[in-house]
Amino acid sequence: MKKRIILSILFLVVVIAILAGIKAMQIGAMIKQGKQFVPPPETVTSTRVKTETWAAGLSAVGSLTAVQGVTVAAELAGKVVKIGFEPGTAVKKGDLLVQQDISSEEAQLPGLTAQVKLARTELARDGKMLADRIISQSDYDKAVAACDQAVAQANNIRTTIDKKTIRAPFSGRLGIRQVNLGQMLREGDPIVTLQTLSPIFVDFTLPQQQMAQVHTGLPVRITCDALPGETIDGRITAINPLVDSDTRTIKLQATVVNRAEKLRPGMFVNVAVALPTHPQVLAIPATAVLYAPYGDSVFVIDAQKDGKKGMVLRQQFVRLGEKRGDFVAVASGLKEGESIVTTGVFKLRNGQAAIIDNKLAPAFQKSPAPENN
Repeated sequence: MKKRIILSILFLVVVIAILAGIKAMQIGAMIKQGKQFVPPPETVTSTRVKTETWAAGLSAVGSLTAVQGVTVAAELAGKVVKIGFEPGTAVKKGDLLVQQDISSEEAQLPGLTAQVKLARTELARDGKMLADRIISQSDYDKAVAACDQAVAQANNIRTTIDKKTIRAPFSGRLGIRQVNLGQMLREGDPIVTLQTLSPIFVDFTLPQQQMAQVHTGLPVRITCDALPGETIDGRITAINPLVDSDTRTIKLQATVVNRAEKLRPGMFVNVAVALPTHPQVLAIPATAVLYAPYGDSVFVIDAQKDGKKGMVLRQQFVRLGEKRGDFVAVASGLKEGESIVTTGVFKLRNGQAAIIDNKLAPAFQKSPAPENN
């Protein structure tokens, strides 16, 4: 009985050993096969690093302001008896906007005019009498004062009439009417806005580090979301002598022609200041850059070494410069003529085999205009 149990145990041990040996051989074969496995090459799009000449410029966001712009208001209290304009129309300097009630002043003016005429007649008579020593100098001085007082009273009424006859202070375009016929206006009540739209000012700021690069007369290009595809040219006309102590920026003002009056005060625009220099840069597509917190990099395509055929990827860290459209300038890290991967860099790794296929490579542009789908 004991002999049979021992034989059973030995047989079980042999079977387990045989199974363990077979499994060990399988695992070893799998490890060997894994070490010898080579992943298939990745299909990539590529381009050559080349030197380009870019027009130097500075970019900023600006705001439009009118060369002349006011809210026309009443200087004196009075009732509106006539409205001489249509909202949104263009007016010239001196055009009648609103006429307030001046019936009381017009009634007083003839009497005051007559007093002025009488005072001047008496003054002329007193002047002859003074020369003949008929009256004293004191009487003549009283006549002069009476004449001046009469003239001042008449002029005061004329000034009141002028102030109640509200006219356009300059040529421009009117806004929305804020008064009604028969309305009693108080002093300072708004009537209508008036803006000169052509030319128009563009106010923008630049960092103080760029102050030495700009001066009056430099050309600027204005673009706006409200005018897609249009570029309006202008020039810098003023530079604020004071630097903002909070933001360390300097305020500049450009003037642009706005004949079509498509630009309006208060709109924001993109401002590009054209500098006279034209530096050369190494330009690559922005999609070729793998952005990371520890540094930006690109994948350079090299030929495999040791006599092997095919291409291999090499991750190269770069320092980037200005971005323009679909391209970005490389300050350091690449050389002209090197071949780099342009798309799908997030899925690549250093040392990976690659195959170049540019059939589906996108078209990169410096001034892309994507369709609004």
